[in-house]
Amino acid sequence: MRGLKDKVVIVTGAGRGIGRATAERFCEEGARVVLAELSEELGQAAAEELRTKGYEASFVAVDVSQRASVQAMTAAVKERYGQIDVLINNAGILADKTLRKLTEDDFDKVISVNLKGTFNVTQEVAAVMREQGWGGAIVNAASVVALYGNIGQTNYVASKAGVIGMTKVWARELGRSNIRVNAVAPGFIETEMTRQMPAKITEMLVAKVPLGRMGSVAEVAALYAFLASDDGAYVSGATLSVDGGVVL
Repeated sequence: MRGLKDKVVIVTGAGRGIGRATAERFCEEGARVVLAELSEELGQAAAEELRTKGYEASFVAVDVSQRASVQAMTAAVKERYGQIDVLINNAGILADKTLRKLTEDDFDKVISVNLKGTFNVTQEVAAVMREQGWGGAIVNAASVVALYGNIGQTNYVASKAGVIGMTKVWARELGRSNIRVNAVAPGFIETEMTRQMPAKITEMLVAKVPLGRMGSVAEVAALYAFLASDDGAYVSGATLSVDGGVVL
């Protein structure tokens, strides 16, 4: 991808899964990558693995649901690198239950991380991008379930639908500062979590995909990289699905 070399990129939730693959993809493009992760064990291990491959990668602990933690992370990145060019809001959690069984705590936890966390990080990092004067790129993790709903995911769908809405607002507000804001809506992606699902459930999910397979974390990471690169320089306010055709 054009224009990513030496850019400073923050990837939240970078300790594993899509976030880990995204951090590596940006490293491969020559970026300086900050792996922002709640779990110090996962974050440190992922950053160390990338450094052993010769990439510039560092770990910063963050709880995106807590404003003070986000402020500390942003300040640490700015102090170390002097700039922030790309933000990938990837951190997210699940607490799936049907409406009848969903507790208020289940609802609040998911909203706090997926929706409020995305707001917290974007507000702090966007302020740095505006101060720099040359703009930046922000990409938010949504989900295909935000587009069509899903049984047992009231809280998760609400959070991701909210992310899509905030993406559109921020693209309008931040565009005048040359900051592009987009969202990515992954479909059925093969991760540690999906690999633990019963084979019958996996087969049922794959049957819904026109391409006939689950996606890979690398395929999601590639879309993140495109949207952050100069190749995506005129894309803003969009929600792009990477789902094998599930949402048509």
